Amino acid sequence: MISIAPARNEEDFDTCASFCRALGEWDVAQGKAFGVPADLILGLYHGQTGGSLAEKFGSADALMLIANWNGTAAGCIGLTAFDTQAGEIHKFYVDPAFRGRRIGHALMAAALDAIREAAHRTVLVHTAIYMTQAVALYEAFAFRRCEPFRTVPEDIRHTEIFLSRSI
Repeated sequence: MISIAPARNEEDFDTCASFCRALGEWDVAQGKAFGVPADLILGLYHGQTGGSLAEKFGSADALMLIANWNGTAAGCIGLTAFDTQAGEIHKFYVDPAFRGRRIGHALMAAALDAIREAAHRTVLVHTAIYMTQAVALYEAFAFRRCEPFRTVPEDIRHTEIFLSRSI
């Protein structure tokens, strides 16, 4: 059974940091096939600790959600305000041992509810072309490709995808 709750304490954020490390390792392995240097991927998108996640996602305009499957941590998703009109999704990850149980779907639904409650009108996602399962889930939730909403280095531009949807 899936349950989703906000990260509230050091243990929660440390759990999310372990998911983020796993995501980073996977991202580096996949990026290699596209000629993206590991240090660039890690420097731009990964390297968070429980403390840095708590600082970023423990603020009033941000949130980190943890999914549990029968009491065991199974995944996470982060949300921040991009600006006054838009929220942004970050650090979306489901442990491979728990995939196929609709945990990603439940995390996304909870994230969209939280963004809606924050009165944002748009949701933004920045991901990579090789994150095909995530892209498919975003598209199932009516995200569509959009113009880049941030600058990325030239060495990685060929792998980046920007998505958005209205709330």
